[in-house]
Amino acid sequence: MSKNVLIIGAGGVAQVVAHKCAQNNDVLGNIAIASRTLSKCEEIVASVKEKGAMKVDGQLTAHELNALDVNATVELIRETGSEIVINVGTAFLNMSVMSACLEAEVTYLDTAIHEEPDKICEQPPWYANYEWKRRDEFKAKGLTAILGVGFDPGVVNAYARLGCDMLDTVESVDIVDVNAGSHGKYFATNFDPEINFREFTGTVYSWQNNAWQSNKMFEVSRTDDLPVVGSQTTYMSGHDEVHSLSQNLGVANVRFWMGFGEHYINVFTVLQSLGLLSEQPVMTAEGQEVVPLKVVKAVLPDPSSLAPNYTGKTCIGDFVKGTKDGKEKEVFIYNVADHKEAYNEVGSQGISYTAGVPPVAAAMLVATGEWDAKTMVNVEELDPRPFINILNKIGLPTRIKDEEGDRPVSF
Repeated sequence: MSKNVLIIGAGGVAQVVAHKCAQNNDVLGNIAIASRTLSKCEEIVASVKEKGAMKVDGQLTAHELNALDVNATVELIRETGSEIVINVGTAFLNMSVMSACLEAEVTYLDTAIHEEPDKICEQPPWYANYEWKRRDEFKAKGLTAILGVGFDPGVVNAYARLGCDMLDTVESVDIVDVNAGSHGKYFATNFDPEINFREFTGTVYSWQNNAWQSNKMFEVSRTDDLPVVGSQTTYMSGHDEVHSLSQNLGVANVRFWMGFGEHYINVFTVLQSLGLLSEQPVMTAEGQEVVPLKVVKAVLPDPSSLAPNYTGKTCIGDFVKGTKDGKEKEVFIYNVADHKEAYNEVGSQGISYTAGVPPVAAAMLVATGEWDAKTMVNVEELDPRPFINILNKIGLPTRIKDEEGDRPVSF
């Protein structure tokens, strides 16, 4: 049974991970938090202690770490006796942290796909460009790596697998992500602005008719009447989970749809039109080289600062369409989260909450052996039922809506 967790990162998602690991430290053992900014780690430790989140007595420590330094990461893994690493730092760190886990021979979990700072929207499937190239190394060593185990990607992958298991044939999986909350700022992003904007400035890749389809951002939309949040318009977007589900589930159509308000679209369009979302450096008149996207990130609110005043709810789920017993059938498997409830519990807003709870559930399943795959996997390759059961217990309950009504899901 694996215990002791090292959390890499110190943003809003890391804060949720730390609180949830503490609430379940009878399973997960000692907890270490590491990032380049020690003070941020110490603030998270203080937050956990202030809430009295530790379920049983145990260690909770803060560490300074440049996670791009593989040797330093290996040293910290060994120093802390960690057996599970939860990487919730920037997506630029993934391959370095993965290398450290291979060398230290520990479990690796992350919540988003790897990115290179100077590249946006590489050729699909994205996982094949970096992570999957190291799958054989994890298999050879009998080590577990679970990729993209946040909410989307992550929980929605489990929902897709569950939907496929429920139907006899599956024609399509459409993932819908709506944040119907309000943070009260003129303009802000719910997670790292640099990563957020990079998702929407490149080609929108979807999987349709068993082939990659290319579109532009905000080119294709749909409107759904969703539970709790009501009628919502979403736009087809490029996203991590499309790039694994399309390869692993044998479904002809896999698409991702995200909700955006008109104000967000207008500001985004202006920033992009002015070249301010470019990842490529430019030279100022004073001879200083700057990356426009990093400048925009620097002037926007820190996503973690949004939490105290955030209100409203999120609704994220999968429409899975196919046939059952010779009849057409569509199910919507989903979760609704509340921003204020998330802040009251762990001091983070709902977007961070939905991303931070799932890797802790996955870590618990690795610790108990149920998800200790001993190779590299994406979430849809694992049994979704124990994952959903733990999420139900630790803060992200799953529901299903179909012709039989709207009801909770448990196993």
